[in-house]
Formats: sequence, C-alpha cells, structure tokens
Amino acid sequence: MLGPLLGCIAISLLLATLIARVPMRWWWVRSFEFPRLQIAVMALACGLASLWLLDPGPWRVTATLVSLATLALQLRYILPWTKLWPVQVKAAHNAPKDQMITLLIANVLTPNRQSEELLAMITRHQPDMILTLESNQWWQERLDPALDALWPYSVKIPLDNLYGMHLYSRLALKDTEIKWLIQDDIPSIHTQVELKSGQHIRLFAVHPRPPAPNESEKSLWRDAELLWIGKEIHRHPKATIVAGDLNDVAWSRTTRRFCRIGGMLDPRRGRGLYSTFHANYPLLRWPLDHAFVSEHFTLVNMQRLGAFGSDHFPILATFCYRPSRQNEHETPDASAEERQEANKTIQKGKTETQET
Repeated sequence: MLGPLLGCIAISLLLATLIARVPMRWWWVRSFEFPRLQIAVMALACGLASLWLLDPGPWRVTATLVSLATLALQLRYILPWTKLWPVQVKAAHNAPKDQMITLLIANVLTPNRQSEELLAMITRHQPDMILTLESNQWWQERLDPALDALWPYSVKIPLDNLYGMHLYSRLALKDTEIKWLIQDDIPSIHTQVELKSGQHIRLFAVHPRPPAPNESEKSLWRDAELLWIGKEIHRHPKATIVAGDLNDVAWSRTTRRFCRIGGMLDPRRGRGLYSTFHANYPLLRWPLDHAFVSEHFTLVNMQRLGAFGSDHFPILATFCYRPSRQNEHETPDASAEERQEANKTIQKGKTETQET
C-alpha cells in the first residue's frame, strides 16, 4: 500500500503545480501560485521516501520521477528568490545619506490591538517613512500621538473594511493623491517624496483585494490594480517605489508581469524570500508584502522584522537614490502583446462587478 500512497501523493503535487500554470483568474486556481516552496519540499520528501522505502518497481519509478519533475518545476520559480541567483537590485556602496530612504511596511491586522509593539519597532529603527495597511480609526488614534511630531507629513485613510491605509513621513510629501483605481472601496496613495538632498522620487502605496473565498472570487481586480500601477510607471518614467501588501507572491504570473510592464525591480531577488505572511504559521509562509523600485535605486539594507500581533511581519528596507548607477541594472521589459493584455485586464477590472 505504501507504493500507491506515495505515487498518489507525487501525482497530486504535480497536478497542483500544473494548475498554477493555468491562465485562469478563479481564486482556487491562483491560490496554487502561493505555496510553491511548500510543494517543492513535499515533492522532495516524497521522492526521497520513494527511493528509500519502496522496492524496485513501477510505483517506485513513478513516484520518484513525478516528484523530481514537480521539484524541478517549482524550483524554476523559487530559485530567483534565493542567494543562488544574481541580485536584481545592486547593493549600495558609499551611499550618500541625503539620498537614502528607509521605509517600514506593516500590515497591522485591523483587530490586532498590540499597537505598542509596532510603535516600539518604529522607535528602534527610526524609518523615514511608515506605511501601515488594514489600519482603521482605532489604529490612527494610537499612531497619531506617537508619530505626528517626528513624522509630520502624513496621509490617513482610516477604514473598517480591512483596506485602511496610513502613511507617516519625515520627508516632505508633494502632489499627494488618494486614488480608488479599480474598486471604489480600495484606496491607494500616490505621492512625490522629497529626499534630504532635495531630489524627488515617486511613491505608490497599494493594497489590492486578494483572490480568496471571503474576499473575491477572482484575481481580476487585484491584477488590474497592479497592472494599472505598472502602466502608469511606464507612461511617466521616473524614480519610483511601489510598496504595500500586494496580496500576491513575488513569483506569480501577475507580479512578474507588473514588473515587466513598469520596469520595476525586486530587491529580494538573489537575496531571499523575506516571507511576511502568515506570522503565526511557520510552515505556511510566503512573501506578500513588497517594496519594488525602479532602476534608479540601489539597496542599502532589507530585513523582515519581528511579530507584533498581526498575521504579517513588517518589512524594513533602505534604498539609495543613485541614478548614476541605473545602467548597472537589467530592467525587465514587457512585450507589446503583454501590454495589450494588461490594457484588457485593466479595462475588464473597471467594468466587471465583483460578486462576493
């Protein structure tokens, strides 16, 4: 019975891997893009168990070969986010401090009440900018007294629908807009940030709705919002940071397309996964919180911070605005066909009504 059991497990893992490649937006299809690392580990374990525990025969061959095929397919997606891969954002060297920007991104989890833990992290790390997601009026009442004096520039969108957003900054903000890009209950922040050097960069803060049973039956609206941001960056190219909880993993079809559409770089590539969700379940973690940059930036430091009661870990990243080094980066670019498909997705996301 062990042979058929391991064979069925191996085949199931391969099916899960192949389903993720199906270009459909139903939430249950897109969900298979998330646990690639977990599926790879299970495939490796299944393959090793088949070699060690099964006698030579059809089941041993089937379970081993299918497990290896699954492992190879998953590693194709995972390896760029390991230290075995070249970095995509170059490391900063002798970075001028007046051209550096440190950003802390934290999905606070609306019902979480451990605000003091988050404030202690902020005090310890002293970021230039703090972006909170899922923050409502209760969170604003705890953050304002602690942050308003030293982070006087702010954008506050307290909402109780899990899509509230707050931005606190030591650096001056200009031409700030709150936009509702695809759905009228999902905000995003668009602003110009003045560095200490006097130079300006652009920041998009986003938190699109995820494809999930209790949130959205499709990934259409998440995909449309990310691609809209990418298209806007392409239309108006300048030094840009896109930050937030994208409710999507770094290796997904949509996030990789967003990077090609907007020419954005992922500082984690070649460095590590920095998985931020789920903070309470070590075996079920993947990178949902992101900070993408244009080719104008180098990376000083990036780290995942500790838990503070939320289901997400915060991310702390320091970038240096170094346009003189932008030619060192290999900037991704989209094909004409991808841009056309992105336009169709954006238009469909604006017109199609969500059922759940």
